[in-house]
Amino acid sequence: MIAVADAGSATVQTVVADSFQDWSRAISESFVPLMVRSNDAATFHGTMRSRVLGDISVIEVKAGRHTVVRTPALIAKSTERYFKLSIQLSGTGRLVQDEREAVLSPGDLAIYDTSRPYELSFDSEFRTLVLMFPYGLLDLPVEAMVQVTAMRIPGDQGLGELISPFLVRLADNLEALSGANGLRLAHNALDLVTTLFNGELDQLVEAGRDPHLLLLSRIHDYIESNLGDPELGPGLIAAAHYISTRHLHDLFQEIDTTVAASIRQRRLERCRRDLRDPVLAGRPVSAVAARWGFTDAAHFSRIFRAAFGNSPTGYRNES
Repeated sequence: MIAVADAGSATVQTVVADSFQDWSRAISESFVPLMVRSNDAATFHGTMRSRVLGDISVIEVKAGRHTVVRTPALIAKSTERYFKLSIQLSGTGRLVQDEREAVLSPGDLAIYDTSRPYELSFDSEFRTLVLMFPYGLLDLPVEAMVQVTAMRIPGDQGLGELISPFLVRLADNLEALSGANGLRLAHNALDLVTTLFNGELDQLVEAGRDPHLLLLSRIHDYIESNLGDPELGPGLIAAAHYISTRHLHDLFQEIDTTVAASIRQRRLERCRRDLRDPVLAGRPVSAVAARWGFTDAAHFSRIFRAAFGNSPTGYRNES
């Protein structure tokens, strides 16, 4: 049977499964639908502790050996697309996606994408922390992230040595991640993750010298640096990179979006984050919008509601 304590996103939720059938169900409900298998099903035992902060799920998993598989059939039934970041806390994990394999030891990190098949296996008792979040919360181009899925990021060297300890502490302090301050900490964690993988992408671009990927990376960085400029648009971006606006639009068409839609979505995500930031609680909604390039308050309110199902003020006041 499954024992559940402290249900609800306002507190830490704990799930204890004493059967493999219960564990299989709990895993799919906590993350995305997954196929789960184990050679130790008869004696299996697992525990999950989780906290949901806005659109970010922070989940600590402790269990015996088993394998989870995200199959094409399960993906076809899903509409939401997430990244999942795993930080190995104890034991060893093996992640396979996009024809890459990462073997994770304590402190190591890896990211994977729920919209493509993957397999994650553990050969013995283990403990891991998983951050699951929508594409839009990672400030990196989705089309570039396919280059770094299932790539082991060592926790004892480079940027991993700086970032891994912070993420490990999240697992040890889930109870402290409450309210607006908890959400701010979770977003700070994603900022660190963005920095980590931006560094990995820069290394890949430098090593491979792929001019197409390099250009997309530079355009992305330019957009991120200028989101607050109301004049930011295709003409300005194209001119800054010495390309035609037609070439720019073609680049974005290749990744199934438009320049305007990409800018708008990134601005909305920044506004959404600021509206839940306790440090900015006294700042008027119009000032939050203007900070990220929305000069028409009524227009901002309409597109915010269309994107997130609530007005900016209503979203800010949600518990």
